[in-house]
Amino acid sequence: MASTAEAVREQTPPQPPPVGGGGPGKPRRRRSLPTPYLLIAPALVILTLVLVWPVVQMVWNSLHDYTVRNLLPNAPAPEWNGFAHYRRLLSDPEFWTILRNTVVVCVLMVGTTMVLGTLIGILLHKLPRWFSMVVSVGMMLAWATPAISASLVFRWLFLPERGLVNVALDRLPDWLVGGGWLNYNWFLEPLSLFSVLIAVIVWQSFPFIAVSVLAGLKSIPHELYEAARVDGAGGWRAFWNVTFPMLRPLFALLMVLQIIWDLRVFTQLYILANSFQNKSVYLLSYYIYQQGFSSSPANYGMGSAIAVVMTVMILAVTAYYLRIMIRQGETR
Repeated sequence: MASTAEAVREQTPPQPPPVGGGGPGKPRRRRSLPTPYLLIAPALVILTLVLVWPVVQMVWNSLHDYTVRNLLPNAPAPEWNGFAHYRRLLSDPEFWTILRNTVVVCVLMVGTTMVLGTLIGILLHKLPRWFSMVVSVGMMLAWATPAISASLVFRWLFLPERGLVNVALDRLPDWLVGGGWLNYNWFLEPLSLFSVLIAVIVWQSFPFIAVSVLAGLKSIPHELYEAARVDGAGGWRAFWNVTFPMLRPLFALLMVLQIIWDLRVFTQLYILANSFQNKSVYLLSYYIYQQGFSSSPANYGMGSAIAVVMTVMILAVTAYYLRIMIRQGETR
């Protein structure tokens, strides 16, 4: 045994001295250069100006009585009011109703979009390549449609008397859907208006989810599905045992993005609700604009306070999913 070890030691070539000298056992550390930091410094400055500064300004506005009169020439500086806007907001029952509607509508939007997009992505993965490409391009046209155009189309579809949906429902048998649909106004009550709003958002959002899931499915080795099929797993078990674990980081990212997008829905609701007359259909993004710009007088401080609350909600959701991904070791 000793002779073998000596032979291996003799055949081992001598190790080169450590880079930078320093003697045996004391390698000298390389001198760190600031070049990488200098290269990313312009990008950091731009991100700070574009992202961080507006947030700081929003928080500053929320702590002051900032109204239209402060924008006039030679106007006094906004007065500091501490947390008066937040105290008024948190004690207002109207705010809690709007917050509840926002959370419920956002959950329905995100859940429906994720489920529908995932199912269509799986279906596209099973279709022939050329047909899958054609369907994907058609879906992405819906995703690329401007929000104003999509909202106007859906408003025309649900108009009383001449809307396609009302006419179709009115011609169905009364025992199936009831009568009186021709003159029904979908845009007066919260339940019906939010149903149309969810339909608009899902119609525009699910193509992005479907195409993203399709791209993720193409990265999963086919051998995993073959092994699951050999083990007797059906389509449902194969999804939960193979597809979902492999695409969990993608699903987490898509869900976070969808929550952020759906919490900020404004254009679609503004067009469907026809301005700000009906307070029962307000969402947080709608409430921010109404308080900050549409009310008389416009209260930028209160609008900023509501925006801070919504920003905290978005950051909390993002931090939660990032924490889950870090725990699972999936943020590589």
